[in-house]
Amino acid sequence: MNRPLVSLPVAAASSNPAKALNPISAGMQHSLILGIAAEVRARQAAGAEICNLTVGDFDPRQFPVPRALRDGTVAAFDNAQTNYPPAEGIPELRQAICDWYARELGIAITPDWVVVASGARPVMYATYRLFLEAGDEQLFPAPSWNASYYGQITGAKAVTVPTRAEDGFFPDPAGLPAYFRTAQLFSLNSPLNPTGTVIAPERLAAIAQALVDENDRRAREEPHRRPLMWMWDQVYWQLCFGTAKHVHPCAVVPACAPYVITVDAISKAFAATGLRVGWAVLPPPLATAMKALIGHIGAWAPKPEQTATAGLLNDPDAIAAYRSEFHAAVQARLSMLHTRLSALGIPHIAPQGAIYLSVQFALFGRMGVNGAPMRTNEDIRVYLLDKAGFAVVPFQAFEMPEESGWFRISVGAVSVASLDAALNRLEALWRGLDAPTTTG
Repeated sequence: MNRPLVSLPVAAASSNPAKALNPISAGMQHSLILGIAAEVRARQAAGAEICNLTVGDFDPRQFPVPRALRDGTVAAFDNAQTNYPPAEGIPELRQAICDWYARELGIAITPDWVVVASGARPVMYATYRLFLEAGDEQLFPAPSWNASYYGQITGAKAVTVPTRAEDGFFPDPAGLPAYFRTAQLFSLNSPLNPTGTVIAPERLAAIAQALVDENDRRAREEPHRRPLMWMWDQVYWQLCFGTAKHVHPCAVVPACAPYVITVDAISKAFAATGLRVGWAVLPPPLATAMKALIGHIGAWAPKPEQTATAGLLNDPDAIAAYRSEFHAAVQARLSMLHTRLSALGIPHIAPQGAIYLSVQFALFGRMGVNGAPMRTNEDIRVYLLDKAGFAVVPFQAFEMPEESGWFRISVGAVSVASLDAALNRLEALWRGLDAPTTTG
């Protein structure tokens, strides 16, 4: 039966979010990356030829998920595996993660260390909720992905550690103890989003030892304080290239294990961003608390995808076969960028891992699209987009406020042909550049 339609009024509070929302929610930041991506899509819809190098996602036409993952998900649906999974994840997947880590990372854990969720983001959110309270310091290197967004919704105080391009944008371990003294949660990602760099094992070991030393100091001198926790985000760890090698902090300094929350997922390891299976690995008493929080917000991974992921992780041959093709396809795009940017003399960091490349477009002082000299990363971003259809993300989206000319390029959603065409446009633009009109 058709019912008459009722137009719903917009309440005064709803039309003024500052009145309806609590103070933290009212001040919530929005993703600069997603805003840029929306602008790119709008230009493409209007007919502009643009190579979208902004989003950390995969185009399934270029990077399909493993056949075993796809077929396993379909089979689980056919077997009616569509009811609620356990809040911490199905036992088969939790055990498969333990076995996978033992084989490839050399660390021994049991399933009670593992909490499965609908991707890496829920366990990241849970980490901030469990280990931070209003006023606590959250510490992370700049550049870094989404750290302040998550900290802001807990009322925490963001503190950034400066880094250098020559260090792959990883922090200097020698300077960390001073930061560690006042921090409550430290976060670090490798391979690093946004830079595509991989931390050296000796640097990682020095950071892990500094964490242990700080918590030993707190136990002696400030026993009332909570320990400093470390969120180790390794969602890109399957994507390392050349001589770069991924190492887990607990493998090089086992004593740090009580303080480390590992965040991981199938999203980047198997180009499965939309299947929403991720997990955290942390000591069992803390995993119990995370399980409760994940359960309260209902952030369970779908049961068919969990079942299929367990099957894939238990099949080393299938993983190796997929990784061979997947790595070659990602590396081909990154290598093309490296070769072409090198030929143009554009500063960048050679690919090491993930799906990213860091590049410095230092166009300050040259005329931008508005007829004025470019003075900011945003000026340069708009110029590259408008003049070459080359869509990139400035490091301001990753907690680096400086107008440095550094940008992230992401290759997961582009074909080799479209990337080649975009680099041709960039080359033509670059070779035709006039001298800067100012040094500002």
